[in-house]
Amino acid sequence: MAEVIDGKSVAEDVVRTVKALTSELVANGKAKPGLAVVIVGEDPASQVYVASKSRTAKECGFHSLQHTLPAETSEEALLKIIGDLNADPAINGILVQLPLPAHIDAGKIIQTIAPEKDVDGFHFINVGKLGTGELETAFVPCTPAGSMLLIERVRGKDLSGLNAVVVGRSNIVGKPMANLLLAANCTVTIAHSRTKDLPALARTADILVAAVGRPEMIKGDWVKPGATVIDVGINRIPAPEKGEGKSRLVGDVAYAEAARQAGAITPVPGGVGPMTIAMLMANTLASAYLAAGLKRPSF
Repeated sequence: MAEVIDGKSVAEDVVRTVKALTSELVANGKAKPGLAVVIVGEDPASQVYVASKSRTAKECGFHSLQHTLPAETSEEALLKIIGDLNADPAINGILVQLPLPAHIDAGKIIQTIAPEKDVDGFHFINVGKLGTGELETAFVPCTPAGSMLLIERVRGKDLSGLNAVVVGRSNIVGKPMANLLLAANCTVTIAHSRTKDLPALARTADILVAAVGRPEMIKGDWVKPGATVIDVGINRIPAPEKGEGKSRLVGDVAYAEAARQAGAITPVPGGVGPMTIAMLMANTLASAYLAAGLKRPSF
């Protein structure tokens, strides 16, 4: 059976490191990192995510600020808040929780965040830096950044000569993931719903990243023996065996089958998921380091 990649343990390690480096930063007379989270509306899942982000920021010793706005907040009012946060030297990271209400243009909001405070990594400047390999100052979206860290824990930082297949081409995961793998010297293929003979392509992958949003789409016989499998998917499916109306979480990979083929694999839950908030903290710390004229720490 494959090695199970424990994302929860790695995420805890990242948070411990962020906490220690934050203490060191403050002890050297620098300002503590500041993270501002903005949420608009009452979406229950968003409320849970935001609470977890704010709680982890405080645990890391950050200055943590939260703007909780009603669903009817105007786009103009939200832009004003972002403008104020851009100008606030105590804030290093600005995160606007998505989705936003339909009357607000999410793209416009994201592009208004100062690139050096865009710890979600969605601003076009950060996208461009990642695409051109300027990783010293780029902010990388947190889920692919966390996925890459898990790969490095298994394979090391230099992935020269390895074939990587990324299934999924979203701007949030698939494309940035491919760029990170390219920067580590992988030979990278991005696959998607229009890819011909996807199973055969997947079987060429030494590193297989699933980020397609389809429950258990990638079967065990799609996995090359010994491959590292990173399952980014989080899908809720019915679980009648648990009782009427019950459900369970699964990834984009048929885990039990794939684990018999893979060399290492992330579970769902407990794999990539915990890494996302941990990397948000790492990005915010990196922003504080850069603002202080220091070289960003590596994880």
